[in-house]
Amino acid sequence: MVRIGVLALQGDVQEHMAMVEAAGGRPVEVRTVEHLKGVDGLILPGGESTTIGGLMARYGLDEAIRERVRWGFPLFGTCAGLILMAVEALGGEPPLLGVLDVTVHRNAYGRQRESFEAEVEVPILGPAPLAVAFIRAPRIVRVGPNVEVLATFRGEPVLVRQGNLLAATFHPEIAGDPRMHKFFLEGVTSWSPPAA
Repeated sequence: MVRIGVLALQGDVQEHMAMVEAAGGRPVEVRTVEHLKGVDGLILPGGESTTIGGLMARYGLDEAIRERVRWGFPLFGTCAGLILMAVEALGGEPPLLGVLDVTVHRNAYGRQRESFEAEVEVPILGPAPLAVAFIRAPRIVRVGPNVEVLATFRGEPVLVRQGNLLAATFHPEIAGDPRMHKFFLEGVTSWSPPAA
């Protein structure tokens, strides 16, 4: 069974763990570099990007994740996770990992009270739209040449892929539909770490 880590420092950890399990994977909480070594892919959940990033740096997870991404390690960031992955983020501190060639604008959809649920058409998941939540969501305002836009909402990219990196401005874990996580798991099964 594919072991999918969920960065468990802050944010929607349990919701992602439930979706990984529903998608057929084995969820694993990741808090340390040692935990990271035992997983086949990693989800960076939504939450407070500054808080998550600070804790990642404190525990050395930032450099460990960057190194694994250089090997082709599968990484899936949602909302705050996308901000941490981006090479550029507007409206706050610089992003931490800088592995995904996009520019994002933090909290571009508004404050907590302006958060909303929506249905997004994601062709790679089939004809039925995906129920998601936009919670203090970032906007992707620039997409690099090697980044593929997998879904748009109101004319803007909301789901992108760059090699083994997958990122969404929305929360796919809240409505209970595991298709997004299943798609990530399918990509993870094709990855193998380099020989020691």
